Amino acid sequence: MDQRLQDRIAVITGASSGIGKATALRFANSGARVVCADLKSSGVEDEIVKKHGDGRATFTQCDVTQESQIENLVHEAVKWGGRLDIMCNYAGIATEGAHVSKGGVRAHDCPTEDFDRTLAINTRGVFLCCKYALKQMLVQSPREPNARGDRTRGWIVNAASIFGMVGAANTPCYSTSKHAVVGMTKQMALDYAKDRIHVNAVCPGFVKSPFLDAWAKSPEDEAQMAAFHPWNGLGRPEDVADAAVFLCSDEAAWVTGHSMVIDGAYTCQ
Repeated sequence: MDQRLQDRIAVITGASSGIGKATALRFANSGARVVCADLKSSGVEDEIVKKHGDGRATFTQCDVTQESQIENLVHEAVKWGGRLDIMCNYAGIATEGAHVSKGGVRAHDCPTEDFDRTLAINTRGVFLCCKYALKQMLVQSPREPNARGDRTRGWIVNAASIFGMVGAANTPCYSTSKHAVVGMTKQMALDYAKDRIHVNAVCPGFVKSPFLDAWAKSPEDEAQMAAFHPWNGLGRPEDVADAAVFLCSDEAAWVTGHSMVIDGAYTCQ
């Protein structure tokens, strides 16, 4: 176990599966105390407690479309841990998965309710999680100085995507939502740099996780998605979790406003 996030209080939305779950486990291995948040628990907090001891993780139910639940999530995290150091906004959906059999969906055929639901979770939910995390970080004492002499107040990591960096055919909802997250990350990084709050994003390629099941309906689909990446393979949730540890560590002391691509060279093409 490394100590890069020792005793930092981290909230992770979407923590019950995929990248969120891998990040919760990875943060705990780096010394963080983790608040796992999702619609329902998958037991990841119990895994952490079993491995690292009592008081190292807890679960709070949260629907990121409900502002009051997000406000409560931050409140409960501070009540449990005394402060909020890290906020990872990973809850997300891709409604286009329902249209995979016909090759996705273009805007003129896209149900408006799909667009609204996607942005409510992937974009508005991220905004609200940032809003309440920032409110807390601004009123709490900064941490001890790092090697640069900065006294950091907090770290935010938003879940974007390679489809927040480049276009993706037949994904009018998902691509729009993730481009918005990339822009939001840059804007908030500018506003809160003077307060020494880091705001970054991760932009994964196709990652082998339950989220991918909505897109890959067969081994052939999965092989095709793997072939999209010059590295010739799917990513792992742990690849993204490792990047998030770096972004929330003192090693990234001068990194903010960055959307880190983790994609086996997909966006280099």
